[in-house]
Formats: sequence, C-alpha cells, structure tokens
Amino acid sequence: MTIRKAVPADIPYLLEIYNFEVENGTATLDIDKKTLPEWEGWYYDHGSDNHPLIVCELEGRVVGYATLSPYRHKQAYSSTVELSVYVSPDFRRRGVGEALTKEILSIARENPSLHTVVSVITSGNDASVKLHEKLGFTYCGTIKEVGFKHGRYVDIDNYSLFV
Repeated sequence: MTIRKAVPADIPYLLEIYNFEVENGTATLDIDKKTLPEWEGWYYDHGSDNHPLIVCELEGRVVGYATLSPYRHKQAYSSTVELSVYVSPDFRRRGVGEALTKEILSIARENPSLHTVVSVITSGNDASVKLHEKLGFTYCGTIKEVGFKHGRYVDIDNYSLFV
C-alpha cells in the first residue's frame, strides 16, 4: 500500500471512485455523476497547504483518496477543514480508509494554520463512525433528514477533531 500526493493522471480514477458513490451510496449527497471537466476543476481546487489531496495505491492502481476541503467559505472558518475519504468498493475493509485518514490527519497536524478537522458522515455509515471515533474525533450532533437520496431522507452526523 502506497499513500502519496495526488497527480493529474489520477483524476479519472478519483472520478470513478466518487461517481460510484454518487450512484450507489450515501457517502456523498450528490445526486448527479460528475463529469471529467468538473472533476478536473475539483482537483485543481485541492493540493494547497490547507487543502491537500492524497491517494492510496494498491495492487498497481489508485483505490482511494482523502482530501481536506474548505469547511465554509467565510474567512473566520479558514483554520477549519472538512475531511473526505472515498475508497473503491473493491478495496473496502482492507485498511485503505484508515491509512488515508491517518495520513491526511498527519498532514493537517503539521500545518500550523489548521486547527479543526470536521467530518460529516451520513447516518448509518457505521464503518466510518467507528474509524472516526478510533482516531479521536468527537461526535458533535445529528442533523435529521437533511438530504434526500435513493428515495429516502437521510441524516448527517457531525464529528470534529482538534489537530
């Protein structure tokens, strides 16, 4: 397993991983698949000191990624970032998500301009909740029925960690 900074050649693989979740899951509340041009824009919004983007390679291919994105766009939130971790369905339950999360948190801790990492988890994602709790995140509350996907309303659980 290799964790490294994402490069432009990774964009199609990241898009495939994300779009699988758009179509089949609730880890994202996006309804429509993203296009390659959209995802290229997303890619170039990351990669800065405060908003890193890393990937995991396993068995010769990119199988997951983690990023820290702006939590909110108001200036007072600049020291807070939102964590996102996505893993290809074929490589789940193999430690990829944990390895990516640990590495992105390590990067966050090395950045003196970051203070808080927030994670928004769709309710029912028990594996993600267990991982966040294992890594020291604190549960901050549930927002009920905030999204509608796959024919049902879903809740989101908020977690945070000081870095």
